[in-house]
Amino acid sequence: MSNRTRHHRLSRGDRRRNEKLARLREVVARDLAIVGIDLADARQVAVVADHDSRVLGKRSFAGSAWVAADILAWAEPVARAAGFGGVVLACEPTGHRWKPVLQVAREAGVGMVCVQPLLVHRAREGEDFTKDRSDPRDATIISRLAAELRCYVPVAEEGGWARLRHLGQRRAGLVTQATAARQALRDLLACGWPAALGAAAKPLGSTTWRAAMAACQADPAVVRAMDEEAFLAAVGAEVPRWGAKRRNLRIARAIYAAAWDPGGLEWEAEAACERASFALSDWARALDALVEVEAAMVATLDDLGLTPWVTTIPGLSAPGAAAILAETGDPARYDCARTWVKHAGLCPRANESGAYRGQTTVSGRGRPNLRTAAWRAIWGALPHNSVYRARYAHLTTRSANPLTPAQARAALAGSLLRQLYVVVTARVAWDPATASGATREEVAA
Repeated sequence: MSNRTRHHRLSRGDRRRNEKLARLREVVARDLAIVGIDLADARQVAVVADHDSRVLGKRSFAGSAWVAADILAWAEPVARAAGFGGVVLACEPTGHRWKPVLQVAREAGVGMVCVQPLLVHRAREGEDFTKDRSDPRDATIISRLAAELRCYVPVAEEGGWARLRHLGQRRAGLVTQATAARQALRDLLACGWPAALGAAAKPLGSTTWRAAMAACQADPAVVRAMDEEAFLAAVGAEVPRWGAKRRNLRIARAIYAAAWDPGGLEWEAEAACERASFALSDWARALDALVEVEAAMVATLDDLGLTPWVTTIPGLSAPGAAAILAETGDPARYDCARTWVKHAGLCPRANESGAYRGQTTVSGRGRPNLRTAAWRAIWGALPHNSVYRARYAHLTTRSANPLTPAQARAALAGSLLRQLYVVVTARVAWDPATASGATREEVAA
C-alpha cells in the first residue's frame, strides 16, 4: 500500500464523527425549519429559521418552559408557510428547563436537539464581531448552530438512572456542605481554641476528637466545668454517633488537658468557639445526611443490578461508583469508553502544529462533577489497588517525561472511567490482567 493511500484512510475518530453527523442530520433534516428557543424563567423567546440562519418568524411567550407547546403551535404554521414540512426544536440545556421542552417534543412527535451554552457564548461575537447579547439574538444563534449540526440529541434518564442522577446531585451538595463546615471548624478553633487542634495528629479525621468536640460544644469552658472522668464518659457516649465503637483515651485526655490552656485570641475566643459549635453541628448533620443518601444510591445500584460488578474493582466503593454513574447516566448510551473519558474532560489535549510539539494536558472540558467524582474515587482506590499503585509509581518515577502526582492521578482517573465503562456495559468483573496490560501469569507472579 502506498503512502498516499495510507494517509487518506479514515481514522476511527473520522468514522465515528461521520456516523454522529448522519444521526444528527436525521433529526435536523433539511426539509425541517429550526425553532431556536432561548429559555428563561418567566419568558421564552422563539425564532423560526431556515438552514441558512434566515429568520422566518420571531415571537416572545410569557410563562415557564412549559409554554413550549404554544411555541410549537405557533412555529409549525410559520414553517409550512415558508415551504418546510415541519420543525425541529433547539435550545440550550439550561438547568432543568430543557426537560419540559423535550416532553412537549416527544408528545408532538417532533425532534429536539440541544446546543452547548459555551458554543452560544462564543458564537455571539461571530455573528457581527460584537458581544451584544439579547434573548432574540441568542435564539437566532441557537438555530444557526443547530443547522450547522453543532448540537446533540438530549437523553433524559428514566427509572433508576433518573433517581441515581438526582441522588448524586444531592450527595454532591452534601459533600460541599460537609467540607465547608469542616474547614470552618478548623479555622474557628485556630482562633478560639488552638490547643485542641494539637490533641491529635489529624484532629478532624479522628472520631474521638470529633466526639470530644461535640461533648463539650467546642468550648473549653465546658470541659473545665467537668472532672476528667465525667468528660471521658461524655466522649464515650458521643463516639458511636461519629461512626466509631471505642474512644481513644490518649486523644480524649489530651483535649481535656488542652482546655486548661486553650490559647487563642483573648478578645474573640468565646465568640469563635460558639460559632465553631455551630460549624460542628452543621458538619454532623451533613455527614448523617450523606450516610442516608449514599445508602439510597447503593440501593439504586442494587436495583439496576450493578453493585456486584462495580465492587470488583479493588478500592472502588459502591458509593464511589454510584457517584460516578450518577453524573453520566447509563454508560451504554456512549459510543465507547473513550467518549466517557472525554465527557469527563480527562482525555489528553494535544498542543501540536507542524514541527511544534507543546505540552499535552487534560482537556478540562465536559462535566466537571464527573471529573471530580473520578478524581475522588482514585484517591480512595490507590491504597487498595495494586494495579493502580504500580501504574502511579511508573508514571511518577519513569526516566522519560515523569508526571507530577496530580497528573498521574488524573491519568488514573481516566483509566478508572474506561475500565468502569467496560464493567458496567458488559456486566463483567474487573480483571487485573486486562487493566494492567499484563498477562494473567505475570499478574499471578
